[in-house]
Amino acid sequence: MGDLPKRKHARLKEYDYSTPGAYFITICTQDRRCVLSHIVGRGLAPAEIQYTQYGEIAKKQLFLLEERYPNLKIDQYMIMPNHIHVIFLLEAAGASPRPTVMDAVCAYKSLTTRECKKLQPIDKLFQTSFYEHVIRGREEYMEIAEYITNNPKQWELDEMYSDI
Repeated sequence: MGDLPKRKHARLKEYDYSTPGAYFITICTQDRRCVLSHIVGRGLAPAEIQYTQYGEIAKKQLFLLEERYPNLKIDQYMIMPNHIHVIFLLEAAGASPRPTVMDAVCAYKSLTTRECKKLQPIDKLFQTSFYEHVIRGREEYMEIAEYITNNPKQWELDEMYSDI
């Protein structure tokens, strides 16, 4: 049997992801299936997000992370049809070990999938990995927050666009 391809990790090798700060996270559904929401009203009216049952669960679980990890705050978010954008704000935590961004994302994906499986059996809701970016400064934060807010308006131009 041949060697399996090695998965690439986009994380910064020497960075401590429990460090207080702002983190831009994107989580994609498995095979980029559009199961979280629908975008309606493009064109004449402002684009509006309508959550599916999975999307409602995804939103609820996102904010439950703040209870699970008291040093984590959900700052900005958008639940698109096949991906989720969120800005996590990590505050200083007294106890060690401090939860990391990866801890929060893994818990989120696991708990959301578990709740969605109660509605209908699914194999995998989310892709294995996720995209993260450490936000460095107010200007970069503002650009990312604007991108998240405008994402529904730009859906058909988005690199993750799919109508399935």
